[in-house]
Amino acid sequence: MSTAAPLFDYDAALHGCATGDRTALHRLYQHESRYLLGVAMRIVRQRTLAEDVLHDAFVNIWTRATSFDPDRGEARGWIYSIVRHQALNTVRSREREVSVDDEAVDALMQEDAANGAAETAFELNASLGKLNDCLAHLDGAKRASILYAYIDGCSHSEIAERLKAPLGSVKAWIKRGLNALRECMA
Repeated sequence: MSTAAPLFDYDAALHGCATGDRTALHRLYQHESRYLLGVAMRIVRQRTLAEDVLHDAFVNIWTRATSFDPDRGEARGWIYSIVRHQALNTVRSREREVSVDDEAVDALMQEDAANGAAETAFELNASLGKLNDCLAHLDGAKRASILYAYIDGCSHSEIAERLKAPLGSVKAWIKRGLNALRECMA
């Protein structure tokens, strides 16, 4: 006579979370976390990032458990969709990050050290006016690419979509445009 392991009751776990029962969240975590971590890993491809995704997803599960509607789907599917969406949002937000090379950071730090104190409001306005003039001298594609990247926070692929241009061209426009701005501002 074999005894089957009792099935985990996801609906009850979510109901417990919705009513503030921390042990329900703990039971859910104990039962599903390793599988949910696997889902996150497949999407974000980095263990530490996947662990962050899992943490944030469980915070969302805890805070949004009251919004779960069993008439619209299964509790387990809802939980997995929370993790999946959290992982996808993490990937999207990381695509928007603009990396700055170490040489540029060092140059800016040396320039700040050479200048000593912070710029006054007048000097800042003058610098911004000069930047505006330098931007005006760039051709349209370079200027638009830089503004989309640094003002709107778009990724290279999003800029390519907006400008209906190849991704490689967008990357080149940004690189050349930044070089032209550095020369103009110097």
